[in-house]
Amino acid sequence: MVGPQRLARGFVELADTLVEEFDVVDFLQMLTERCVELLDADAAGLMLADQRGKLQLIASSLERAQLLELFELQAGAGPCMECFATGRAITNVDLPEVRERWPVFADAALEAGFRSTHALPMRLRGQVIGALNLFTDRQARLDEDDIAIGQAMADVATIGLLHERNLREQTVLSEQLQTALHSRILIEQAKGVLAARAGITVTEAFTRMRTHARGNNLTLTGVAAAVIDGSLDERILVGS
Repeated sequence: MVGPQRLARGFVELADTLVEEFDVVDFLQMLTERCVELLDADAAGLMLADQRGKLQLIASSLERAQLLELFELQAGAGPCMECFATGRAITNVDLPEVRERWPVFADAALEAGFRSTHALPMRLRGQVIGALNLFTDRQARLDEDDIAIGQAMADVATIGLLHERNLREQTVLSEQLQTALHSRILIEQAKGVLAARAGITVTEAFTRMRTHARGNNLTLTGVAAAVIDGSLDERILVGS
């Protein structure tokens, strides 16, 4: 069980990000990272439904988790997909034991080095807008307290996305999620561009862009666009 002070810091950090016109992608990226830290997981991924109700990957803490989540979307079956469809948490899944349930996903997850997974719904009352996946490299179980913490983290993100906007017009939420998806695609492109130009990994490229955005009060999407169009010199990001 995580210590109360560490847990409190995690929730305060998330709450501090929920300001007017907050950067959705950066906020959800932080959520995956805090879930990894607070729940002793090895990776986390987050999917949101677009305006057509189709899940899209928005954030992930590791590249191999990102690839696995994209594979799950392509296969159309897995814990995150089922969690979103039912609105119920799917926890303590030992991957070698679920090959009959999700054969394609289970094999891909094991090949990626994961052994256990958990999926938590992003929901507010009866509305489910996505799902949060947790992965561990070893067989690991979440107790009731850990599941409650993970669900609370997902709930914080859901409330942040739905705050006020959902009370006015459902279309605003759809536009927000679509914008987040567009931003994520732009960021993925920028990671590849910066990695190729600077000779670094895509993970390091993302870290450099995010640090630059935060240090200069810029949005992550804006930095990504500047990397792609060449208006931001990669030497500023990599320190050379």
